[in-house]
Amino acid sequence: MVKTKREPADYILPLYMNGLAGRMLRAPSTTKRKREILLIYGHHAMLERWWGLVENLETYGNVTMPDMPGFGGMESFAKIGVKPDIDAFADYLAAFIKFRYKKGNFTIYAISFGFLVVTRMLQKYPELAKRVDLLISAVGFMTYDDFHWNRREQRINQAGARLFATRPMAIFIEYVALNRTVVKLLTKLLPRSKHKFIEVTPEEFESVMDFDAKIWQANDVRTHWLTTAEFFSFDNTKARVNLPVAHVVSKNDHYLNNVKVEEHMRLVFSDYKSYVANTKAHVPHITATKEEMAVMVPAGLRRLLSKDPSKV
Repeated sequence: MVKTKREPADYILPLYMNGLAGRMLRAPSTTKRKREILLIYGHHAMLERWWGLVENLETYGNVTMPDMPGFGGMESFAKIGVKPDIDAFADYLAAFIKFRYKKGNFTIYAISFGFLVVTRMLQKYPELAKRVDLLISAVGFMTYDDFHWNRREQRINQAGARLFATRPMAIFIEYVALNRTVVKLLTKLLPRSKHKFIEVTPEEFESVMDFDAKIWQANDVRTHWLTTAEFFSFDNTKARVNLPVAHVVSKNDHYLNNVKVEEHMRLVFSDYKSYVANTKAHVPHITATKEEMAVMVPAGLRRLLSKDPSKV
């Protein structure tokens, strides 16, 4: 039988780097465009979760998306005795770029938490910024002050994240709580959790819950909560980056204050341009198709990606 439907598994390769084993998705361009696009996913993710976005981006070039330590099923920093903070992820990403892109320029498309890591990396390794021909933030943020929560709410959230990151709680969560029943219950109880699935139809809900539980089970529990705790104290506005940023803004972001995000990005980057994603949530739901994920590449951004980077 001839296989007609493309699957992410067809493009996933093993990734071994810095003593850690994970995976990497490498999708070749579906057109004559040969832009090299490095896609960095966000906080609650795995490679398969962003396949619909890959299908949109591969129109403009070759797409590479690596796992990050502790995410997507990759081994965590704990294996090599490294604390999973933003600086560690920035160092890891810099090492990956030097490994994967030994020469030539590349485009970065970074989602949410991924953009936090990318910004820190560019601040620490300015020589890499010189090789970035287009920097794209998709609902990225810069500092703890970018969230809708006030400082009291942030401190409560941070304390909760730190509690869940303790070894006894992390073990309990991993072996008791990370099942479909609990994930489904929390989705129904937590307001912001429910907002993530606002675009999911009743017919899709069960399959989305199955996949959401799979993502929770793939990600390292302590890495998840330690990085969550850092959300509420970090600040990426202290050092400049000599690059303009193209920022995809969710029209109805339930996490981020878009006005503050713009203000802070303008402090750091040499220029700022926003493009609106017409989605009801922070990002499209986790099983979004290519057509549903197209909102993450608005028309203006598509025109930018269509340009020959060597001539810009």
